Formats: sequence, structure tokens, C-alpha cells
Amino acid sequence: MQRIPSVLMRGGTSRGPFFLASDLPADRAERDSLLISAMGSGHPLQIDGIGGGNPLTSKVAIVGPSARADADVDYLFAQVNVERALVDTAPNCGNMLAAVGPFAIEQGLVQATDPVTRLTIYNVNTGKRIEATVQTPGGVVTYEGDTAIAGVPGTAAPVKMAFLDAAGSKTGKLLPSGAALDRIEGVEVTLFDMAVAAVLADAESFGKTGHEAPAELDADRAFMERLDRLRRECGQRMGLGDVSQMVIPKPILLAAPSPGASITARYFMPHSCHTAVAITGAVCIASACCTPGTVAHRLARLPEPDAEGRRMLVIEHPSGRTPVEIEQDPETGRIGRAMVIRTARRLFDGNVHVRDHVA
Repeated sequence: MQRIPSVLMRGGTSRGPFFLASDLPADRAERDSLLISAMGSGHPLQIDGIGGGNPLTSKVAIVGPSARADADVDYLFAQVNVERALVDTAPNCGNMLAAVGPFAIEQGLVQATDPVTRLTIYNVNTGKRIEATVQTPGGVVTYEGDTAIAGVPGTAAPVKMAFLDAAGSKTGKLLPSGAALDRIEGVEVTLFDMAVAAVLADAESFGKTGHEAPAELDADRAFMERLDRLRRECGQRMGLGDVSQMVIPKPILLAAPSPGASITARYFMPHSCHTAVAITGAVCIASACCTPGTVAHRLARLPEPDAEGRRMLVIEHPSGRTPVEIEQDPETGRIGRAMVIRTARRLFDGNVHVRDHVA
């Protein structure tokens, strides 16, 4: 058995092992084979690995020092398929991102300061930067605090994350088709790329309310197959090619919100409905709400911005609500920053044992 040092961490509503880049093979094929073995993919329970048998608990973060002058650490996210031997590094994961700062500090990649430590993370997947603020009283990471987030029991220390110039994360354009609204497969959609490439549609276009439980949506196989056909066609139109083996673009169904929220969303990963909402997805949805002509803008209940163009949007999802602060230039409408607050926790550290036959 190979012994690979790792730390199991919860980041937001996701969980998975964190590795130092230096502890993994530099060759991509060899690295991916190792991750598949470590997580136990190829079995619905990932019974022979440390994966949790769910896309939310079959995620990997790979972190190392950055050679860039404008970043402290590099972060590569890997979505490891549960039932198939596949690793997708196309998207970012904003929930796992919440644990990158604490991990980097505790692994000695970033020097802690008192009472908080601010660091800039370069997301290798998207080529974008994120500013993270981690609670480090006395120069030590603390996970204890009174911040609650939907989808996670209890409270913990807040981790503030500001996504910087996140437009065009995979396609290079906020609106990959050049339009705020397209009709594809008979459905009005917005192809939108902010923090994550996504397909936004009105839930009513599929005969849904947008307030269904995830299990109810997952159980409707005809709906899920139609949604994936649409996703694959949209992927082609976004310039992503054949996305059948990729987890982007993410399909997102939207609906008018309940009182106190800005919009209601059902976010797909893409082959099952998220029990909450991905943080990159929340940033994408909130940004689309602030972009005239989109499906999201049409359905959203928007608060008025302050004098500097900031406003707080609240994304309603199956587990509760997630606030996202959007900073938008009052004159040009350009979205410069999107800020969210998450929590993280270190769960276990040691070595994951991987079979010697892994290439």
C-alpha cells in the first residue's frame, strides 16, 4: 500500500480529503488513478475508499504554494465520480474552497496573523483568484464560532471569501452565447459563466415549481434525462464541446422567491439535485439576478444597491438560504466582486492507503 498524507475536511456543505500538491504524482493520469483508488470510486458506497457515496462527499482539494505574484496558494479542485472511474477538474468548488485557507495555514504554507489571516487563493481550475479571511486569534486557526450556514448543523468560525473578477470562469465570457436569453430545445435559458459555467432556466419550463425537494426531482427520470439533454446541447453552444463526461455546465432551475429571499433555486451537480447550493452556483445565480435580460433577472426580487453598487441577495434553496453580496459598478453594470461567508472544520488527519497497483 502507498501511504499518502491527507487531511479530511469539511468545507461549507461539502467534505473530502485535502492533499499537498507535493505529495501527489505530477503526472495527471497517475494522479487521477490514485484519487479514484483513494476515494473508492466505481462502487455506489465507495466502500473500498474514503469517499462518502455522494457527490458532495466525493471531492478532493489539492493545495500548494503559488508561483504567482498575486496569490499565496494554488488550489486545484477534483470532483471524483462516485460510481465511475472518472475525475473532473473542469469546475471550481466554492464549498471546499472555504477549507483551503485553514488547511494552508495549518500546513505552513501561509503565515498566520492575529486576529485574522487574509490570503489570496488562485483557483487552478478556472484561473481566477479568491480572497479568503480566516479566523486566527493568537495566530492559530480556530474552527469554533457562532456562524451558522444552511445545510450544516451547529455553528463554527466564519470564513469570508471574495471572488474577484469571476466572470468567464471556463468560457472567457459572462454570456458565452453573446445573449442574455436563448431558446434551446424549446426552453428559454440563460447561458451564464460567473464562478461556474451554468444553464439557468425557469422551473416552470419543465412543469416544476422550483420548490420541490431534491429527492422528488431526482426520482423524475424523464425530467432528469430531458434536463441533461438540454445541458449537453448548451455545453456545445458555450464552446465546452462534449460535456457528457464533465460536470459543467451546471443546470439550475429558478423560481420566484418566498418573502425575504431574492430568488429560489434548485442546483444540479449535474446528475442529481444539490441538497443546498454550491457556493460557485450561488455566486453565479446572484450575479445573473443582477444582469438585465437573464432568466434570473426576470424572476428575482432585487434589493436596491447602496451608493457603491453593493447589494445583498439571498438565494433560497432546499436547506435554507445563502446570502451573497454583489458589488456592481453603478455606471457600467460590471460585477467586480462577489462575497460569501462559509464555515469549515478539520475532521481527521493521517494517511490514506492506496493500492500499490495504481498506475
